[in-house]
Amino acid sequence: MNKALELFKLQIGKDASHSPSPLMQWLNPILISATAGELEFSYVVREEMTNPLGIIHGGTTAAIIDDAIGAAVFSLGVSHVYTTVSLSVDYFSRARTGETIIAQTKVIKKGKQIINGECEIWNADKTRMIAKGHSNLIQTKIEL
Repeated sequence: MNKALELFKLQIGKDASHSPSPLMQWLNPILISATAGELEFSYVVREEMTNPLGIIHGGTTAAIIDDAIGAAVFSLGVSHVYTTVSLSVDYFSRARTGETIIAQTKVIKKGKQIINGECEIWNADKTRMIAKGHSNLIQTKIEL
């Protein structure tokens, strides 16, 4: 098991207050499960994450997807930083303030320079998909 995955496994059941990502700290998910390239998080939709209708903002949803996919890439134990070059999100349903949502993310393909990942966001009992996103990330020259 790689060091990054070991760190994720130690965080199962905990919030993201110790994440190196300020965005993930703000989103503050609870890590549910972790395997190399696949992570699952739960989030409580807070008022500051919503639009004027009290529904999770599309930008918040996109941020969750982007951040979760980035974490899944990190869980592979990569040697360099990867950055998002494309992100596509389809929105299917709503989540209101106070609701719990689940983000399931996984790396689909790891190439030499590009990694493709996806993330599905569900309601708490996984009976209604809220959104689904796909992303491509490129390896930078920055070493971890």
